[in-house]
Amino acid sequence: MYESLSDPIVVHKEIKLYSGSGNPALATKIAEILHLPLSGLKLEKFANGEIYARFEESVRGDEVFFVQTLAGKNVNDLLMELLIVADAATRASAASFTAVIPHYGYARQDRKAAGREPITARLVANLLEAAGVDRVISLDLHSNQIQGFFDIPLTHLTALYLFGDYFKTKDFDWSNTVVVSPDMGRAKVAKKLSDYLGCEVAIAHKSRPKHNAAEVMGIIGDIKGKTCIVNDDMIDTAGTLCGSITKLKEMGAGDIYISATHGIFSGQAIERLEAAPIKECVVTDAIPCGIANTPGSKIRQISVANELAEAIAHVYLNKSVSEIYGGNSEM
Repeated sequence: MYESLSDPIVVHKEIKLYSGSGNPALATKIAEILHLPLSGLKLEKFANGEIYARFEESVRGDEVFFVQTLAGKNVNDLLMELLIVADAATRASAASFTAVIPHYGYARQDRKAAGREPITARLVANLLEAAGVDRVISLDLHSNQIQGFFDIPLTHLTALYLFGDYFKTKDFDWSNTVVVSPDMGRAKVAKKLSDYLGCEVAIAHKSRPKHNAAEVMGIIGDIKGKTCIVNDDMIDTAGTLCGSITKLKEMGAGDIYISATHGIFSGQAIERLEAAPIKECVVTDAIPCGIANTPGSKIRQISVANELAEAIAHVYLNKSVSEIYGGNSEM
């Protein structure tokens, strides 16, 4: 017979934070806010390009959070890196593995718009769950329906009010300012931002003949002579966006500002934006951008580190960062 232990077994569970190759600068900011070390994970590649990952410290029984942005020329490698690290954590007996994905790659293919197409947003969700991811924290998904592709908890954050706070610092005449939705699908989001700023909203009607191409056919709302804030979830090549900006100018728009959560900036995107008739293009640091906030550049970047850190704190302890650290966290 076995005798029961006189003293209860005490289980020590820790929170561990790690960074992938996608956005180490953002992960560092999050770690500073949470007062957590950001180390202990070895990431390498074999000669043939295969990815190797190993935790250099024990994660047994720990809550593991892994920050990985899925964007850029090596987006496929970053996705595989995330899957491999999740598998390593699961096999190392981590209590749970949370994927902090500021930009959720492959999100644009979230439905079958034509026959014989994939739904890659669902495919990535399936891959994450198969690799052992227990929950996901993400930011401004391409569409809200992507949340329904997951059978695990997903915390969906938004940078919309960060943009609102940024523009509130500007000396705008809000009675002569309008938030412009780039298409019908973003109309509700544009309305939320316009309500937050206390200004009007307008909607661009576009036709899209192919991927990364669209043409503004008309505007619902009054933009003539007004300051326009064009809000979108992402900027990829910026070709469509710059074409829309030109069309807005032809329709009599005043100063034009752009805000987008995810500045992917593929190809000649930055060159197009710098040459476009805009005042600023404001993006978040969900995706790295080296030129942002440099003198002479129209690209401005605001940080989402605090929002992501707060989400991690709520997942781990159901408390805010200020409740945990007494308001001593630093941005």
